[in-house]
Amino acid sequence: MKQKNKKLSFDEYYSNLYPENWETVKEALLAAENQMIRACFNASPASTTEKILDFPKFSSELSALPHKRDSENLKNYYVMDPASYICASQLEIEPSDKVLDMCAAPGGKTLILAESLAGGELWSNEISPSRRDRLKQVIIDYIPKETRSHVFIKGKDGLKYGINFPDEFDKILLDAPCSSERHVLKDPKELETWGPKRTKKLAGIQYGLLCSALLACKSGGEIVYSTCSLSPLENDGVIEKLLNKKGDQVEVITKEVEYFEKTKYGNISLPHQFGIGPIYFCKLKKI
Repeated sequence: MKQKNKKLSFDEYYSNLYPENWETVKEALLAAENQMIRACFNASPASTTEKILDFPKFSSELSALPHKRDSENLKNYYVMDPASYICASQLEIEPSDKVLDMCAAPGGKTLILAESLAGGELWSNEISPSRRDRLKQVIIDYIPKETRSHVFIKGKDGLKYGINFPDEFDKILLDAPCSSERHVLKDPKELETWGPKRTKKLAGIQYGLLCSALLACKSGGEIVYSTCSLSPLENDGVIEKLLNKKGDQVEVITKEVEYFEKTKYGNISLPHQFGIGPIYFCKLKKI
């Protein structure tokens, strides 16, 4: 009688993906996350705190720093992963653009996108009600009223944007739901239930979301696809599938980015190399 195939453990699976340095990568993922202070809108970086650490100087001890509020009751800085900031900045928003942040919670990337608006629109979308509540609070805490009037919080299914809003947006950020291995490693329950099928299933969802984004993007518009996953299936694998099936509609915008290394189609920042991330992104243009 044949023995059933044994399910690969998390360590076994990622050891196969990173055969030369998985233990080093794993150690970096388990370490405290390095973050940066991002001064928001009218806040002067010099006035945020005496301990201000502006990018590229970052630290794992920023969450304890005190916030100040201005005359609009806005918080003066937002703490985020520097790799996430770099990723969101790749979309290069023009003031009058109509922009979609398709999976926006918790909201850090929405703040980066909103800073470039002046007359355009930003649809900040999150389907989960609880995560959407958190997103709303971030927008209230950090975005001035004048700019906030151009930001529209949505709770739609990202998979349906392409059907319901074809050729609608100049720029789209798809920070897709992903394996988030750093969080899996730090959660014993998640680690115990993890299986290789998880990354395959997520890659399918991510591809569907990216196809939706492509339909919702205007001709000549741009999309930044990103994840915080280490799995090639969820990163270059999703882009490759899109190019194989819809290569006549889209092209990759290749670029070198500091604190990231190039992959086949995009760029990835890994914590054992740069002390930030993991974040993968690929910039696309709709033909």
